[in-house]
Amino acid sequence: MDRIAALGARILAVLRGWGHASLFFLDLLRALPQALRRFDLTVVQMHAIGNRSLVIILASGLAVGFVLALQMYYALVKYGAAESLGLVVNLSLVRELGPVVTALLFAGRAGTSLTAEIGLMKAGEQIAALELMAIDPRARVLAPRFLAGVLSMPLLAILFSAIGILGAWVVAVGLIGIDAGNFWSIQQSGVDAWRDVGNGVAKSFVFGILCTAVALYQGYETEATPEGVAYATTRTVVTSSLAVLGMDFILTALMFSTP
Repeated sequence: MDRIAALGARILAVLRGWGHASLFFLDLLRALPQALRRFDLTVVQMHAIGNRSLVIILASGLAVGFVLALQMYYALVKYGAAESLGLVVNLSLVRELGPVVTALLFAGRAGTSLTAEIGLMKAGEQIAALELMAIDPRARVLAPRFLAGVLSMPLLAILFSAIGILGAWVVAVGLIGIDAGNFWSIQQSGVDAWRDVGNGVAKSFVFGILCTAVALYQGYETEATPEGVAYATTRTVVTSSLAVLGMDFILTALMFSTP
């Protein structure tokens, strides 16, 4: 009986946590109109979240493009389909790797930064000071950061895919010797702007909501101690990564289930 009671208490605790996180997210959505009225705060956060993530996004995209071109060529050449290299690389990046890898990098770089920033503001009693001055911290602090993360993620994913395709072109044309015209023409004829590129951007938009909301929630609800902030940043990476991977499967099944 003790084990059953412990299991029930654990399940109830998980359900309470999900419910609390859902209410936090709804409060965050209600605060968005105020963030839109002061869009300059969002622009500042977009610079902090997006612009400062460009180096790791571009470097990772270029490396993924290099490796993807080599691996796909070795697989395609066995079946006499090496001319399809550009199409395979493009679809892999814009449909899947671009949004997913960008989201994972975003969670590791920008997500942890947001969690630590909000957690330190709470530990330094800055959040409490705003509440004492009758200023809603969700509208003044959290909403601009949430909006900035949601807007930055699709832009970063597009840049990741673009630099990845460019890296694949360098390897395919410069190293392997594939005809440059064929590399680009097969992409133009085989990639659909709405079904492939559009769905990839939609994926990254959803991932931006997930990663940013998780980071802000973990920072806002963390214990106001150094250990609590450190633990919250770890939870941000783990929770965001699992949420992105799980949502990626669901979105892929919904978007590409029909030919």
